[in-house]
Amino acid sequence: MVLSCFGMSSRTQIHTNQLSKLRTLIKELDKGNAFYRPRLQEAGITDEISSLDEFTGKMGFTSKMDLVWDREEVLPYGSNLTYPLSQYSRYSQSSGTTRGPLPWLDTNESWSAMLDCWDQVFRAAGVETTDSIFFAFSFGPFLGFWTAYESATRRRNLSIPGGGLSSMARLRAIAAHRCDVLCCTPTYAMRLGELLEEQSNDEDMKSVALKKIIVAGEPGGSIPEVREQISRLWRGAQVFDHHGMTEVGPVTYEDPAKPMSLCVIEDAYIAEIIDRKTQKEVAEGERGELVLTTLNRIASPLLRYRTGDLVQKSYHNGQLCLEGGILGRVDDMVVIRGVNVYPTAVEKVIRGFQDVAEFQVKQTTHQSMAELEITLEPQKNIGNPEMLAKQVEKALQDAFTLRIPVSCTAPGALPRFEFKSKRWVKEDKS
Repeated sequence: MVLSCFGMSSRTQIHTNQLSKLRTLIKELDKGNAFYRPRLQEAGITDEISSLDEFTGKMGFTSKMDLVWDREEVLPYGSNLTYPLSQYSRYSQSSGTTRGPLPWLDTNESWSAMLDCWDQVFRAAGVETTDSIFFAFSFGPFLGFWTAYESATRRRNLSIPGGGLSSMARLRAIAAHRCDVLCCTPTYAMRLGELLEEQSNDEDMKSVALKKIIVAGEPGGSIPEVREQISRLWRGAQVFDHHGMTEVGPVTYEDPAKPMSLCVIEDAYIAEIIDRKTQKEVAEGERGELVLTTLNRIASPLLRYRTGDLVQKSYHNGQLCLEGGILGRVDDMVVIRGVNVYPTAVEKVIRGFQDVAEFQVKQTTHQSMAELEITLEPQKNIGNPEMLAKQVEKALQDAFTLRIPVSCTAPGALPRFEFKSKRWVKEDKS
């Protein structure tokens, strides 16, 4: 049974389903998972566990560094494998850690479980099986949109990969195939949209009429100003947000009835939102760190994994939701003269100005004191870029009660990104 935010499933029903799956998961881990079996035994947890509260009360957290250290000790894939290596058929890796990319393996069954999650993302966005979908990403070893692509082919959508193509070639492919749906990061959706706008006199480009754009990989998909800009560039296409991670898979989807919010796929995940200081569950409406337990990815699971994602707890039709999507990373916050500043909050202010094509934030640290300065790239042919810089500077001061210097560069001067953006540049002067 798939419990979605379209139904009126009660929290009791959801928890009953999760507990049943958790017992099955624990039973499998106890048979052969060298990473979690001793942890479960130390916590006194068996497949006869009585409740989710008992599980969260006894089981410790798993951190990213736990996984990194395990990979370093047990080369090359670590010990978090529930089955013999011969059963694994899929390799992916995270986009990078302080010690390099984190490898991850899946069996056919655990991979299929992630395709099921993406099927729910597509259904929630109203993607019909007759729609053609263009995937504008490089198809590298990171999980990226691999599961989205294979889920789409399993649904029998015409699925067109854009790996290895230039941005212009991708745009021409979208036009030539009359694609209905685009999957990419918010940053790249804006980049391709800008290119489409520049080609407005090209007869071939006039046929571009995307219905939907599904974005992931960055928080921007649930920032209203970013969504509005993407939709405008793509001639009114609907934008849907989604988020996931290599370590856990596809986690959330957007219900059209609750925009700017992400519904957790609770059939596949036990999600907790904890206060980082007390490590206790926050109340509805409060913010905290997202913690996930994977229920269906049994071959390479995670129990109570601290994702580092900052989210706000809410409910919709009995379903746990993340209000405003992913608000940022808990470790991305920077303190500027006593004020807590998150990158997503800065982007929200800047994207409120349609004359801004791109931006870059330079974060400098001197004697443990952090400062920010921002460079804007204006849209082509705007009359007074200096005035734009002053307007953005004032908006930032109103938002944060801080003076953050803002300047403009020439159109086209700042870099563009295909996957995750790298708009924040850090420099330590101490």
